[in-house]
Amino acid sequence: MRYIRKNISRDNNAVIFVRIIAGTPVISECVMLINNKGLMDMNIRSADISRKTKETEINMEFVLDGSGKAQIETGIGFFNHMLDSFARHGFFDLKLAVKGDLYVDPHHSVEDTGIVLGQAIKNALGDKAGIKRYGYSIIPMDEALILCAVDLSGRPYLSYDLSFSADKVGYLDTELVREFFYAVSYTAGMNLHIRMLNGGNNHHVVEAAFKAFAKALDEATRPDPRVDGVLSAKGVI
Repeated sequence: MRYIRKNISRDNNAVIFVRIIAGTPVISECVMLINNKGLMDMNIRSADISRKTKETEINMEFVLDGSGKAQIETGIGFFNHMLDSFARHGFFDLKLAVKGDLYVDPHHSVEDTGIVLGQAIKNALGDKAGIKRYGYSIIPMDEALILCAVDLSGRPYLSYDLSFSADKVGYLDTELVREFFYAVSYTAGMNLHIRMLNGGNNHHVVEAAFKAFAKALDEATRPDPRVDGVLSAKGVI
C-alpha cells in the first residue's frame, strides 16, 4: 500500500493524499498521472532493449503501464501502422527504431522486432506477481472478426489461424504476420492464440489481429487484487 501527495491548487499550496491499493481502479488512474504529469513516485513496468545482429539493429523502449504513445520507424510503412495500433489500443508506450536489411526482404526486420518486443514484455513483467495472467479479446474491423487469447504462463506456444488472399499488404508480406507473433510468443514465454472468425479485406484482418493482441495483453498484464503472489498452483509462471 502506498500514499501519494497530489497538489490540487494552482499555487500548489493545497494537497491531498491518495491511498493506493495495488490492483484497484485507483492504480490505473495513478499510472496515467505519472505518465502524463509525473505526479507519482512508483515503479512503472518498463523495459529498454537493444539488439544488434548482422541483419538488424533494433532499439526499443517499452512501457507496459503507458498511455498509448508510439514513436515507430521500422522502414516498413504498414508494419509501423500495425505497431502503432498495438501501442495505442493496449495503452502501451512504444519507442522503436529498426534498421534492417530491407534490400534482402522484410523478414529479418519483422521477425527480429517480434523477438525484441517479446523480450521487452518479459522483462517488464518481472516475476508476474499480482497480475491476471489471462486475457482475451474479440475485435471486429468491418467484415473481419479476430479472436486473441493470451496466457502469460511462461510456456511459449502459438496457435495461429489467419488466412489471406494476397501476398502483401503495403510492403509487408502477409506470411510475416505469423513470424512476428511466433517470435513474440516464444521470446515472451506466452501461450498465444489468434484466430480469424471472419475474414475479407487483408488490411482489416491484420489490423484487427494486432488490436486484438493488444487488448488481450493489456488485460492479462493488469493487476488483480485477489491474486496473492502469482496465479499458479506451482507458485511460479
